[in-house]
Amino acid sequence: MLVLALIHDSAMLMGASGGLYAAGVATVAAASVIARSSERRRDARETLRILLRRRAPR
Repeated sequence: MLVLALIHDSAMLMGASGGLYAAGVATVAAASVIARSSERRRDARETLRILLRRRAPR
């Protein structure tokens, strides 16, 4: 039963961290659209590129 509890807790932690990551990406995406200065919008877009970087298939 200890193993099942660990699996459950791990799944809950992964789900929570995924939700936090998605909220962070959404916040940066909103900043890249609604920021007042063009420098802040550009910085937000660069941050999105880093957060959403995909690895090229080999």
